[in-house]
Amino acid sequence: MKSKFFSILAAGMLALFCSGQIFAQDMVYSNADAFPVFGKSVPNTTARYERLTPETAAATRPAVASLGTNSAGLYVRFRTDSRQINARWTSLYGNHMNHQTLTGTRGLDLYALLEDGTWRFVNSARPALNNRETDAKIISGMDGEMREYMLYLSLYDGVEKLEIGVEDGSVLEGPSIDSPCSGRPIVMYGTSILQGGCANRPGMAFTSILSRRFDREVVNLGFSGNALLDLEIAEQMAQIPDPAVYVLDYVPNASARMIDEKGEHFFSILREAHPEVPVIFVEDPDFTHLYFDEQIREEVRKKNLSQKALFERLKKAGVKKIFYVDNSNLIGQDGEACVDGIHFTDMGMVRMADAMMPALKKALKHCK
Repeated sequence: MKSKFFSILAAGMLALFCSGQIFAQDMVYSNADAFPVFGKSVPNTTARYERLTPETAAATRPAVASLGTNSAGLYVRFRTDSRQINARWTSLYGNHMNHQTLTGTRGLDLYALLEDGTWRFVNSARPALNNRETDAKIISGMDGEMREYMLYLSLYDGVEKLEIGVEDGSVLEGPSIDSPCSGRPIVMYGTSILQGGCANRPGMAFTSILSRRFDREVVNLGFSGNALLDLEIAEQMAQIPDPAVYVLDYVPNASARMIDEKGEHFFSILREAHPEVPVIFVEDPDFTHLYFDEQIREEVRKKNLSQKALFERLKKAGVKKIFYVDNSNLIGQDGEACVDGIHFTDMGMVRMADAMMPALKKALKHCK
């Protein structure tokens, strides 16, 4: 009789577990299109979670147009009192890479705004291994306090569709606090490293680290292997109504000859559109494998000489509000900042953000 009672009890508990009535809350999903997205240079992109306008995509090289569909640097802002937060999204391509985590490549990354005004990492949303569609629990067991959230999107894939899941009966609404401040963005142009390679998760791209540190929106215009001073990208950057600072970090991709031939033209497009906006020129890092690879070491040296010559030429011509970041300590000297000799670990991303901060502070002081 006792055995039969416990069998019935166990069956009942199993039924409740399977129905989710004890261990899980009913989750309600809302299309993230209802909430603001930030990190875009201009609003009129082909799709919501892309970085290029249709005109730019049509005018530029196919490789750049394709990379423009990656959602690097974009983030969605909302607030909720839900004790659990889920994300359901469809990746555009389902990309995999052999030197970056899937969480960084096509995952999502949730941050919460603390009472002291700083952003704190909550958890990442890990993508499905072999499926473009993912339904992931990001966090549960919270206290039910109303909080502001920032959800970073994938660095090396696009987001075709995004939904945010919260507990049934909880509040999910747009943000009430403008943070990171969205008025005058820092606009950064560069390579795979600037795009986010190879951060373990989207919030660890150095552009995103800087955005949180300065509490200011940063536009990520990193194009993996393709920061070749394409003038149509400069034209789109020039369309931004009120940028605070431009950062030009293209040297890892551009050749010395390309910098000599196109660097000044690229700069002039930005300066003619926004004469008072400061511009920061950045050198090529001393990548960790330069210690052994003499050919790459010489290539980096020549490219940095061209970048420095461009900067000095502009200064000699009387151009104001330009700043320079050399490579003396961009990623440290211990050889531990890269995954594959070139692309940054999270440590490399933090070091790059540290190295960029002094120049950005100076430039922002000249921002009118």
